[in-house]
Amino acid sequence: MSGVRRDAAVWPGLAPALIVCAAAPAFFVLRIAWLGWVLLAVGIGAAWFIERGRSRHGEVVSMGARRSTARAIGIPQEPSLTRDLALIALGLLIVSVIPLAAELDNPAMLRFTLALGGAVAAPYLVSRYVFRDRAISFPWRARRPWGRLQWSWLIAVLILGWLILPFYFITSGVYQNWPVVDSPELIARLFVGVGAVGIWDELFFICTVFALLRRHFPDALANVLQAIVFVSFLWELGYRAWGPVLTIPFALLQGFIFLRTHSLGYVVTVHLLFDAVVFGVLVHAHNPGLLPIFLV
Repeated sequence: MSGVRRDAAVWPGLAPALIVCAAAPAFFVLRIAWLGWVLLAVGIGAAWFIERGRSRHGEVVSMGARRSTARAIGIPQEPSLTRDLALIALGLLIVSVIPLAAELDNPAMLRFTLALGGAVAAPYLVSRYVFRDRAISFPWRARRPWGRLQWSWLIAVLILGWLILPFYFITSGVYQNWPVVDSPELIARLFVGVGAVGIWDELFFICTVFALLRRHFPDALANVLQAIVFVSFLWELGYRAWGPVLTIPFALLQGFIFLRTHSLGYVVTVHLLFDAVVFGVLVHAHNPGLLPIFLV
């Protein structure tokens, strides 16, 4: 997945990638759409300028004892930063067309389904069938069974969420960024919505944005860049006030965990456990006494 990297190209390519990722806070934190459009255009344009004239075609060499029987083999071509940043930009543009305020009515849930689904599907389809480079994939299963550390982390996520999230949501008042859920139907809708968005987060931020950036940058740097996009989205979704103190480490950890496990299934499981606590806290905050399992 990491592709072919040339160290000499990392630092010149960092500026365009950073500019494209900076479009996320423009869209989702500052909510200045035109600034996001400009940043995407400048970032992609800068990547094209850096790559112009650079040959991306794989070299063809022969392997064999005799020229007449030698077998032609190809050296994989270098991935295009311009193309990969364009795929990230495509996803960001699709997400940015809808307001991300949490709502539970039918039109809002339909908007979320179409926009978020399109933001994952469109880059994948363009990469797969237009660029034909298979840059995006969704490896569900781990290369090996989950070990004791992985199972322990799942338990730790529940405990940490139970200890931290009620304090954050209630004392900061950010639970009010989510609609009041005071009926079984609304509680069920909230449960579905929180879980669905959590799964989408991993499909887009980890398997799309992170995967594309890893083709050009060291893993740690690519992880920081994807976290900029991840945290910006969560901000507009409702994780405000001092929420980034929680969401920044979470985004970085999800990227790190994916590197260690190579399993979409595992990072989704972690996220859904975290979101299960979020769901419980939101129900508790809007209906004190309904779920008396939290300390706050």
